[in-house]
Amino acid sequence: MLIPVVLSGGSGTRLWPLSRKMHPKQLLPLLDDNSLLQNTLARFNSIEIEHGIVVCNEDYRFMVAEQVRQICSYDTSIILEPVGRNTAPAIALAAFRAMQVDDDAKLIVLPADHDIRDVEAFVEAVGLGETACDNGDIVTFGVVPGHPETGFGYIKAGEQLADSVYRIDSFVEKPDLATAENYLEQGGYYWNSGMFMFRASAYLDALKQYSPEILAACEAAIEQSEVDMDFIRVEKDAFESSPSDSIDYAVMEKAENTVVIPVDIGWSDVGSFSALYDINEKDDDGNAIIGDVISQDATNCYLRANDKLLVGLGIDNLVVVDTDDALLVARKDKVQDIKLIVDQLSQSDREEALLHKKVCRPWGCYQGIDAADGFQVKRITVKQGAVLSLQMHHHRAEHWVIVNGTAKITRGDEEFTLYQNESTYIPLGMTHRLENIGKIPLELIEVQTGNYLGEDDIVRFDDVYGRSGDK
Repeated sequence: MLIPVVLSGGSGTRLWPLSRKMHPKQLLPLLDDNSLLQNTLARFNSIEIEHGIVVCNEDYRFMVAEQVRQICSYDTSIILEPVGRNTAPAIALAAFRAMQVDDDAKLIVLPADHDIRDVEAFVEAVGLGETACDNGDIVTFGVVPGHPETGFGYIKAGEQLADSVYRIDSFVEKPDLATAENYLEQGGYYWNSGMFMFRASAYLDALKQYSPEILAACEAAIEQSEVDMDFIRVEKDAFESSPSDSIDYAVMEKAENTVVIPVDIGWSDVGSFSALYDINEKDDDGNAIIGDVISQDATNCYLRANDKLLVGLGIDNLVVVDTDDALLVARKDKVQDIKLIVDQLSQSDREEALLHKKVCRPWGCYQGIDAADGFQVKRITVKQGAVLSLQMHHHRAEHWVIVNGTAKITRGDEEFTLYQNESTYIPLGMTHRLENIGKIPLELIEVQTGNYLGEDDIVRFDDVYGRSGDK
């Protein structure tokens, strides 16, 4: 059985303000109507796949589960990492899970945040990878370089073993420009894509030989795991005891049965705005334009508007990205430094580093509209059939006005129904619950008043999603 494994970690700090710590780039629709994660999963809908695995951070679990539900035509296990430990342990968790499904499973491991334009060529490469796996090899896919790139590591191909299959001679760290140009001239060097293929048992055998501490920690974490709704929760202490290491260092650079398959599949790691610019279609002036944008005498720019008009006038080689709460203006050759700005925001405890104004929750979402001392206003959308926790607040009261849909309200000992244009008041300290019992999304305006309005002022008494605090 072939099982795709999608690694959905990372926060994508170089794509701020689109990507935030609690809403990372792989969960955003950056290239089309689907997120990068969904596009990754959808590549396997044309292959006979019975089961898939997604490994993700616990903070993203509900967003990941909803996106998996929307896109996958096959059953998918979602493994939650309680802490980040890099790719080698994450893949080990997936390998142990795959062995529970099929003890002869082959894994195709992909990051969730890459773009592949030529899916047909990708599927052909997977076929070559399956054959190599049958020979006991551990496979990586090396991208045929289109230009001298200093931002990627390289793989040097050695002896040819079969058609388009080469023994790996060496892994090379990110080079300077002159070295990268030399690689292209020599040939036989490929970008390290971070995509792998192997039998689950072969990967675990390699860990046993080269990184036994990772193997032991992940085996214990899986053996003591619990199934929670759509998720597999591994044992936290066991997983935390694992060393943090990449698959490259833990296995690929040490094992002798590693091979590289060169691929030309229209690949991009979508790691920066310059990469997004390269992927997107351009107008006659070389501008990549997304959203409500008017450009005049603007050339070679990436211009992205969210909910307001963006005008680019007399500019060149700029990245301009507008969101609800932030505006980025940067030279294209400086976008790699955006992560330094995110570091500053984090050090200053700015919410802009963590969240958008529109925040996703398992029951729907909320969006900040206005705020000042003593009050804030939110627009809340509750999915059909969804229910919020039974909760109370120590520091705020709430006023709810139903805009669309039908709400079942629990307020203290009362239960009643509200319809469009009706409202209610939740006093400070009163237990309450909101449920969408209608056939369309429930939308309401919430006005909070009080001396503290943080999202952590929530005491939950019952929650169908197993949450605590403001999660």
